[in-house]
This record gives sequence, C-alpha cells and structure tokens, in this order.
Amino acid sequence: MPNGQAGSTPIFILSEGTRRQRGRDAHESNIMAARVIGDAVRSTLGPKGMDKMLVDSLGDVVITNDGATILDEMDVEHPAAKMIAEVAETQEEEVGDGTTTAVVLAAELLEKAEELLDQGIHPTVIASGFSMAAVKAQEFLEEMSREISIEDEEMLKQVAKTAMTGKKVEANIPVLADLAVKAVKQVAEKVDGGYSVDLDNIDTEKQEGGGVDDSILVDGVILSKERVHSGMPKRVEDARIALLNSPIEIKETETDSEIRVSSPDELQKFLDQEEGEIKEMVEKIVEVGANVVICQKGIDDLAQHFLAKKGLFAIRRAKKSDMERLAHATGGKIVTNIDDLSPEDMGKAGLVEERKISGEEMTFVEECENPKAVSILVRGGTEHIVDEAERSMDDAVSVIAKSIESGKIVTGGGATEIELAMKVSNYADSIGGKEALAVRSFADAVESIARFLAENAGLDPIDTVVELRSKHEEGNSQYGLDVYSGEVKDMFKEGVIEPLPVKTQAVSSGSEAAVMILRIDDVIAAKGEEFGGGGEGPEGMPGGM
Repeated sequence: MPNGQAGSTPIFILSEGTRRQRGRDAHESNIMAARVIGDAVRSTLGPKGMDKMLVDSLGDVVITNDGATILDEMDVEHPAAKMIAEVAETQEEEVGDGTTTAVVLAAELLEKAEELLDQGIHPTVIASGFSMAAVKAQEFLEEMSREISIEDEEMLKQVAKTAMTGKKVEANIPVLADLAVKAVKQVAEKVDGGYSVDLDNIDTEKQEGGGVDDSILVDGVILSKERVHSGMPKRVEDARIALLNSPIEIKETETDSEIRVSSPDELQKFLDQEEGEIKEMVEKIVEVGANVVICQKGIDDLAQHFLAKKGLFAIRRAKKSDMERLAHATGGKIVTNIDDLSPEDMGKAGLVEERKISGEEMTFVEECENPKAVSILVRGGTEHIVDEAERSMDDAVSVIAKSIESGKIVTGGGATEIELAMKVSNYADSIGGKEALAVRSFADAVESIARFLAENAGLDPIDTVVELRSKHEEGNSQYGLDVYSGEVKDMFKEGVIEPLPVKTQAVSSGSEAAVMILRIDDVIAAKGEEFGGGGEGPEGMPGGM
C-alpha cells in the first residue's frame, strides 16, 4: 500500500458506543469518584460525627453514622467508587468497626497521589511507595500496641464504649457494653495460645418498645416464634429439648401416585394408618424424655394435637442458624431422623417460655448450663433507635471479640494516627528516591484522620494537629484529642482504646484499594455503561452516584 494511503483506512477494534478514558483522564475520574465517597462518610468520623439520612427507592429511611451501613445503602455506580465502598465492606466483615477510617484513608491517599501525579511522578512509583509505607505501618502499629486479657473486663468495656461513642445510644452505653462483654466472654473458646470467638454464636434480636436500658442478655437462645398449638404449656421448667431437622408429618411420595379406595372402610383404614404413623412419631419423642420439640421443618396439625395432649411445647420451621445456636447453647444434637432420636441427643435448659414482647410472641430458651451460644435482646423506643442500638451492639461485640482474639489494643482519639504518621514520616527520611515522597504522603494521609476528628468536633484542625504533634514529639505517644472538652489528653487514661486489628485492617485495606485504583490507566466502558468525567454530574461526578 502506498505511504500516502496508509492512514486512510480506519481500523475499528472496540464496538461502536464504547467509551474510553486513558492516562491522566482515567486517573482524574477515578480519584474524583474515590474522593466523593470519602467526603460522603468523612463528616461521620468520631464521636461528634454527624448522621446521614438514607432514603431508598421504596421510601424506607435509615438514619445512621455507621460508615459500612451508609455505603451499603448508597446506590454507588462508578466502578472506582465501588472499589472504595468495598473497603468498608471488608473492614466490617473482618473487624466490625473502623469502616469510616478505612474509607477516609483510601480517599486521602488518592488525593495525595493526585498531588504527586501533578508533580510528574509516575503512578507506579507512587503505588510502590504506598505499599512500602503500608507494610512498615503494620510493623509500627504492632510495636505501639499493648496487651489485653480476657479477664480484664473493665478494659474490654472501655473498648466497647469507644466503639459505641457517637452513636444515638450514647446515654445507654454502660448497659450495652456490659451485655456485650458478658456475651463475648461466654462464647469465647480457648485455642492454642489464645481464644477464638465465633460471632455466629451471639444472636442479636431486636424488638421495639421499652427503652434501650431494657435490653437483656439471655444464657441461651431467643426465637421469634410461638408454640404451634394453644393447648401446649407456655412455660416448661427443666426442659429436655429434642432438636429435629425432620418433619413430624406423613412424607409425601416422591413420584406421582394415586390410591384407589372402593369403600368407606378402606378410606378409614388408610386415614387410621396415617394417624397411627404420626402417633408413633410423637410416642418416640415422648419415649426419649423430651418435653420441648424444636423442629426445623413442618409439624402436621394432627401431630400438633398429639404433642399438646402429651403436654409438650413445640415450635416449627425454626431457622437453620437458630437450630445450630440451640445445639451450642443446650448441648443437644440436631437429629435428622426421628427413629434415631435417643436420650443422649436431648438438649437441656432451665426454662423454655413463650413471652409476649411488645405484642410479638417470642420463645426464650434460657438458663442453659455453660451455653456456647447466647442471645441479646435489644430494645428501643422507636424503630430507628432500636436499629441503631442493634448496629451499636454488633460493633461492640465485634471489637471485644477482636481484642480478645488478638490480645492487643491501641489508643484512640487520633493518638495512634499521629504517632503512626510521625514514625512513617521518619521512615521516609531513611529511604531514597521518589518513593520517599509517596511514603511521606502516606504519613500525611494517616495524620488527616486526626484532623477530621477535630474538624467534626467543631475545633480548629490545624491548631489541634500542631498541639498533638508537639505532645508526641515530647514522647507522649498516648496523647489524643478529647472531642468533648477540646483538650489534648492521655487517651489510655481516658479509656479511649480500640483493638489493634481495627487499625491494621484499615491501613491494609485502605492502602490496597488506593494502590489498585492508582494502577489503572485505562477505563473502557461497554456501550450503555457510564463512568466519571465527561460531565455526567457536578465536577464530572458520574450520574449514578
């Protein structure tokens, strides 16, 4: 082909309508999306953080300052923004608290990265610097931590109080913290060199009515179920519980079949046989000494009648998770065939009782001997209060569990962030090359957490950070911000403490998300897909945000 014609034939690689952003445009769009996510939750950081009201497409309202809940309820469309929202999800699943910190850190890292990109530093160099700083930060956090024991109830309560401070249930924190500590201690199991806590063994039920202070801990399981027959006893003391994963009814044939009867006698015989089979099942349950039956499947009307006549208390269609908790709490075994039921399979509880709580029938299986599963019933005056109380309780239980499992705690109130920022900044001085600039930016991003803490408390962020720095330079590594008095104090003495994993996970997931977004230099969106840039919304924000 002659040279003159070389550029005259267009070559189509991507389908028509595909949108593409490359290089600096891609970075700007992704960083902008991450910053908007960071800005959305930043004002909720700390005890003086503000709340968000989230209204979904059905008009349901959620009012909260919990970072994970906010991002979960928000309809996020931008792909980079989704990656930042995933940071909150990971933080929530791993440690149950510190979601806002993790998201704000990721957004701040990307904002600092943008400044470095403007200086002509390559994204790979910045990403490398951030990764180096994150690894070093983990080491520093480990050095800065203190040990905590499962026996130190007062310290564990302080950890719970720190997690719940700033939520709507602040006035009721002592009661909730006490319940959370007792619950976690009860289900903690000793393993090699420490403890393990399976949070599935702590069930949080919520019920409107009363006040948050009316919340209770049950040494056993609360079921949102009522007994199946009104003729059954409402209260059974010294309960022997049969846990069945098998229906107490006549099994349907698996294939289509028909039964022909030629006379009323034959029909009666057939019905009598069915009745006899159900009676046999009930007799078997009574024979092994059960006085309570909790069934994961259905219970036939006739079976309900026979069980009631025998004076048994029965529940049907219990959730699988509730059945597992009941087995842990009562020491019983879940049996899948009634014929295999034996006295050794029975679970034991001091009391099984149906109670009406705010108009709802609930069954309490309590007074279990050394239960390995417990339930917390959270109360509150309105739906929003009880929802927020439940979220606070979940946070408290998670942080206590992480403190016990890791055996390490650090100080809150921005103390850990200021100290970490100083250590990372000193580390930057010890390394050469352009990576040092990225490491220093990482330190600034970590320090900004303390700055936002002061900002949300209505204090001067610059003055506060300067005062904190000077205290830390004097060797007071525990000093942080008391947002209520506006003074810089020893956070350990003030009881503002958090589990070490909350900080290490925030640094880890926040930096990983920032590095991943930073390494993207080309965004190719299929036809119909939208992404930031191109003016979909204010300042190039994607329209779906």
